[in-house]
Amino acid sequence: MLELGVDRLLKEAPPALKGARVGLISNYTVVDRELRSTIDRFLQSDDFTLTTLFGPEHGVKNSTREGEQVEFAIDAHSGLPAYSLYGKTRKPSPAMMAEIDVLVLDLQDIGSRYYTNMNTMALALESAAESQVPCFVLDRPNPIGGIGQEGNILEPLFRSFVGGGPMPNRHGMTMGELALWFKRRQGIDVDLTVIAMRGWERTMLWDQTGLAFVSPSPNTTHLDMALLYPGLCLFEGTNLSLGRGTTHPFEVVGAPFIDGHRLAEALNRQNLPGVRARATYFVPQYSQWSGEVCGGIQLHVGDRLSVQPVASALQLMALLMERYPQEFVIAPPISSKPSFFQLLAGTGELAGWLAEDPTFAVLHYLDPETSAWQRFRTEFEEVRLY
Repeated sequence: MLELGVDRLLKEAPPALKGARVGLISNYTVVDRELRSTIDRFLQSDDFTLTTLFGPEHGVKNSTREGEQVEFAIDAHSGLPAYSLYGKTRKPSPAMMAEIDVLVLDLQDIGSRYYTNMNTMALALESAAESQVPCFVLDRPNPIGGIGQEGNILEPLFRSFVGGGPMPNRHGMTMGELALWFKRRQGIDVDLTVIAMRGWERTMLWDQTGLAFVSPSPNTTHLDMALLYPGLCLFEGTNLSLGRGTTHPFEVVGAPFIDGHRLAEALNRQNLPGVRARATYFVPQYSQWSGEVCGGIQLHVGDRLSVQPVASALQLMALLMERYPQEFVIAPPISSKPSFFQLLAGTGELAGWLAEDPTFAVLHYLDPETSAWQRFRTEFEEVRLY
């Protein structure tokens, strides 16, 4: 049976936690096998005192929309101060850190470099180092497995909160491995302990863990959505809707000007591994084309082990550029700053490559033989725990 990091920590608390004032970066969707939140389990501990909560994007309640700032609050359930790491600051301040003896992080990642929980963790490691507070990261499964890695290696110019460092779109690491990677890659001098899982293997997808799938963010709905996310999230940098506020966010792509029937036929002729397109209509509740009927496609995962989400998204993007050259728009840079599309893509070249030669674009963007990829593979082997 798979044993999570939180289970191992609470089974026998490390000496550093004994009698300590503990600050916890987590939210109420982070649960154990019995669906008990880490927050509640920490509140019940006799080994230490949970004194402070820190919330990532979406907040401790995990209820705020993506991109919206979260304010400080007293958490009604626990009665504890809940500091926001997605508001006026994204990094615990020295004043916040002065209230605790140990910082613990238990957050769920979904296997893609755009997902902000990992970057909240990286900033928290920096803060812990600066305040000389020991930090524990409690490991959890990568829902889309620890084998598949796909995409380009993010270039330094395009580092942001949706791309924290030189890793591929689908990175294949767990949160514990990511913590070790950030510590090494960024030279963070932090007293870090990763509490690894027991019983998790790299080949496992979420449905093989025996754990219930609890949505770790409002638009993360289930395993297939998470598998598609490393590719389809690139469309967040375009004028298409990804179905935010519908029942299938990040599975549908569309706009009022798209004929989903013809688009699905064209995409399916490419025989993309592990995935099929189906024509659909939907009404986004916010973001692009909010309240308007959009035509488009829904991607359905048929073989979870063979699907290539980034390659599939690039093929779809190339088709859209060919069929809707005037209507389909990739966000351009604003003045000298990278566009949101470039930040997601991790390079400033992808839109141009797709416009000039889609075949070259896909091959070049996904080229696994670059020196950057070789360095990432070396770094990955140095931090892998399983």
